[in-house]
Amino acid sequence: MHTHISTQFLPISINQAWQFFSSPKNLALMTPPHMKFEILSGADKEMYSGQIIQYKLQALKGFKTKWVTEIASVDKHKQFVDKQIQGPFHTWHHVHFFKEVENGVEMEDIITYKLPFGLLGNLLLSWYIKRKVKQIFAHRMQVLNNYNWLAV
Repeated sequence: MHTHISTQFLPISINQAWQFFSSPKNLALMTPPHMKFEILSGADKEMYSGQIIQYKLQALKGFKTKWVTEIASVDKHKQFVDKQIQGPFHTWHHVHFFKEVENGVEMEDIITYKLPFGLLGNLLLSWYIKRKVKQIFAHRMQVLNNYNWLAV
């Protein structure tokens, strides 16, 4: 199992943070354009426990894949968990934490994942996937730092 932890401060209220992140449609805004992220279904309502969301994205150059996630739990204004049901990973478990702090919100993401293809997949893909996950979160951090929060 691999773990990625990301923390980010945003100068917004907990209500603004929750409103933005509880809408699955905003995931496309935070995903790097080269991944060609597209929501197929399940994003028509505010996030709820048991919600199934289907995406299509380009995980590797020239290779599009379907990714199906379930919102496993929701604790409004505090945290939510999504987990992969079908997709490129053997296992993907992502906890999103929100904490009200002075002058804003601190978000912490803890992702635990297991690569496909067992030991061979781990040996061949581990370095590449770790780098890609870091790049995705660096992109997300940049987008959120430059986002017009007055519109939320």
